Formats: sequence, C-alpha cells, structure tokens
Amino acid sequence: MGIRNWNNMLTSLAIGLALVFTSSSWADIDQSRLSAVTADLQARIDAGKLSGAVVMVAQDGKVLMNEALGYQNVEDEVPMSTDTIFRIFSMTKPVTGTALMMLWDEGKFQLDDTLEQHLPELAGMRVFVSQNEDGSWETEAANHPMTIRELMSHTGGLLYTPPLSQGPVATAYARAGIMNLTGATLAESMPALKDIPLGYQPGTQWVYSISVDVQGYLVERLSGMSFGEFLERRLFEPLGMVDTGFYVEESEAHRLSRQYAPNNDGTLRRTDQANLAAFDFLSPPKFESGGGGLTSTASDYMKFVQMHLNKGELDGVRILSEEAIELMRSNQLPDAVPNIGQLYPGNVFGLDFAIVENSDAYQGAPEGTHWWWGIAGSWFWIDPVENIGFVGMIQNDDILYSLQVHAAARAAIYK
Repeated sequence: MGIRNWNNMLTSLAIGLALVFTSSSWADIDQSRLSAVTADLQARIDAGKLSGAVVMVAQDGKVLMNEALGYQNVEDEVPMSTDTIFRIFSMTKPVTGTALMMLWDEGKFQLDDTLEQHLPELAGMRVFVSQNEDGSWETEAANHPMTIRELMSHTGGLLYTPPLSQGPVATAYARAGIMNLTGATLAESMPALKDIPLGYQPGTQWVYSISVDVQGYLVERLSGMSFGEFLERRLFEPLGMVDTGFYVEESEAHRLSRQYAPNNDGTLRRTDQANLAAFDFLSPPKFESGGGGLTSTASDYMKFVQMHLNKGELDGVRILSEEAIELMRSNQLPDAVPNIGQLYPGNVFGLDFAIVENSDAYQGAPEGTHWWWGIAGSWFWIDPVENIGFVGMIQNDDILYSLQVHAAARAAIYK
C-alpha cells in the first residue's frame, strides 16, 4: 500500500500506458453525459449528502474522466484528490473471485467440485431448521454438498454476519469471529463454520453471504500462501496496483478518506471511527477479508476493471484466461433462482459479479454489464458492449442513498 519504491512507481506508470488520458470528443460517450455525472455528484455534495467523490470513466482503454470533488476530510477541509484512498469494502469481492479463478486456470479445482474436497474441515455441513432454547441446533441433511460454483454465486447456503443477515445462524458467525478483522486469521476462524449449519439448502436461494471470505480461505489452501500475499504477488504487483491492500501504510495515511453519514439538517457526521469494531485500516488486520477488507484508489481499481474489459490482460500482462473471464461474467445461478432480488432489478449473478440481464430495468446499462459495490458507497461497472469501465468512489454510510447515486450515474451515461 502506498508507493513502496521507485520500481513499483515505474511499474505502475508502465502498466498505466494502456489508460491514456485524452479528450472525449472522439468517443461514444458524449461530454455532456460525463458532465452530468459530475454535476449530479457535486449537487449531492453541495446539499450535504456526500462529503466528496472521485469518479473515473474509461472507454476503449482511454480515460475520459478522472475527477475529484468535495472533501476527503470535511472537518479540516482537505480536498478530495484523484489519489485519495478509500475503503472499498465489497468491491473486494470481485478481486477475491479473480484470485480464485487464477487458480482455476492452473487446474487447482473445478467449479463443480464440492467445497469439502478442498476444505475437508467443512465436510458434512447440515442445514438449519430451528434452534432450541438451550442454543442447540435442529438441522437436516443438505440435499448435496455445496459446490465452488455455488460458493462463488452466493447460492451455497451461507448467510452473512449481522446486520446484513439476521437470526441464529448469522449471530453464530459473529460469535465465531467471522469477519472480526482484529480477532483471528482466516485459517483460525473459518474451520468454525463446520459447527454452524447452513442457512438454506444449497442451490435454492441467492443470499448475499460470507462466501467470499471462504473463497479467500480457499485461495490460501490452494496456493500455499496467505491470502494477502497471494493478492500482492499475483495480482496487485503485476497490475501495478500500488495503493491497494488490506491496510494503508503510515506514510500514506494522510490520503485515506474519512467516512460520513448525512444528518437531516444538511450536515455530515463522521462514522469511520466506529465501523467494523473500530478498525482503522491503518494496521494489518488478522482477518484478511476477501468479502470486504481492501482499500484502494480509483486509478488502481480502474486497472483491475480494464484488465477484465480486456478479457484478462492489461498492457501485455495476462492475469486470467479468456475462458475464466467469460465464466465470471456469465449467469451462474441455478434454475431455481431466477434473479438476485428487488434491490437489484434486472440482474442475475456470475462468479462474484452481478450481471445485467434486463437493460431497461437498470437505467439502460447494456445486457452483460457486470458490476458490484461496497457498503460505504463505492461502485464500479464493466460494460463489454460499449467497452466502458466506470469507477466511483465515495465514503457514505446511507446505503439506500448510495444506490440512488449509482442509479443516477448509470442514467447519465446511458439514457
């Protein structure tokens, strides 16, 4: 994290040659549409709903916009910068899926392998029926063991920790230390899942879940490296993502944006000091969360986006095969699950990406556009039809308001 040395900086510059800053006059995206994106964000900042934003748009490998608005630190009036570092939370998930698919490319597993083939400590997981007064479980046998395909598409039976999921299974995850960034490592905490039942029968529902943290643990098992080491050596260094990692180094701490929630009176209250057990992202976590642990910049994440747009390659560096890319951006939901629910209309799910299936239901984003977002509001999409990459970075605790921000940006680009 941070510019570690001159070699890393030169590597970043070399790889970044594929993202050449240019005028948008030639491009399919009219300048008025880009201006509409920034105007909408600026209006929200002026209204006291957002502290600031960085937005980056590329088409055909050319960066059309890289703009910082508002403040990364409202109290001290520190302006947002294009190199501001953000907590990207669940934008970590497609990164984790990419790491796992790198191992798929190496023949380390097949998507229809059962999870327990590779993590035998999780063999024989049963399904929740009820919980007794003494805290013991009533369970039933799973109709089949969870597969890695189900793990990567949130259909394997796992739930999330509170508040994203509720009930005795979610509470048991929290008690076991799942996603406790300061508590225990992946290897120390994930085996506890064996003693917690699945929330539903595998393949019968789409439930957003801790499954991507399990994927990080699987990366460790298949690669023989810690999850963070694998990401650094195999993904971030080759792509020149010099400001992406599980924490921000002390020398770069001044670049980390604060996080806010809007008050009713048009002011903002700072919230980052109270998130995730007050973890400050300024020291290495014990639990390297594949589901939500990374920090990054807009420009770093755009390199990841552009690699996916280029079908697995960026500036001569191949990360994934075209076949792996196609699998990640193709619907992997079982027949029993038609979509991913009302919160995301017109979308199905691939391998750690949501995928637009109905363009009209999703502000005109073309079918096949794949995307995700983080709980602090950062979001991105990859549009292989118009060859557009979009990265938006905000730090906002009002989840429904963030979704409105995302929809407005899509409408500005596509409608």
